[in-house]
Amino acid sequence: MDARKEEILRRSGVNVRKCMKCGKCSGTCPAYDEMEYHPHEFVAMVEKGEIDALMQSPSLFKCLSCMACIERCPRDVAPGKLVEAIRLEVIRQQGMNHLKADAIPALLDDDLPQQALMTAFRKYSK
Repeated sequence: MDARKEEILRRSGVNVRKCMKCGKCSGTCPAYDEMEYHPHEFVAMVEKGEIDALMQSPSLFKCLSCMACIERCPRDVAPGKLVEAIRLEVIRQQGMNHLKADAIPALLDDDLPQQALMTAFRKYSK
C-alpha cells in the first residue's frame, strides 16, 4: 500500500472498503455543486490510492466540514474525515500547519464566531 494512502487512512480512522457507493453522503452535501470531487468520490479515490489528485483538487477546500456526509452514511464510512485528513496533509506539506496561541488575540473580530477560531486552532496546531 502507498505510504501516503496508509497515512491518510490512519489519520482519518476511516475504513474505505466499507463504502457501498450509495451516494447518500454526496446527496446531503451542501457544497455538492461547488465540488469537483464529491464525498463518495473522495472515498473511492482514496481506496484506489489517488491521493495526489485529491490533494490538488479545489474540492478539498470547498468542503464545509459540516460532516453531514457522516450523519447520512449508512455504513459509517465518514468521507468528511478523509477530506480533513487530506487537507491536513496538504497544509503540512506546505508548512502552514501551525497556529500559535500568541497569535489568537490579533485574530479576534466581533463578527468572527469563537467556534471558528477554536476549530482553526485545533486543526492547525497539530
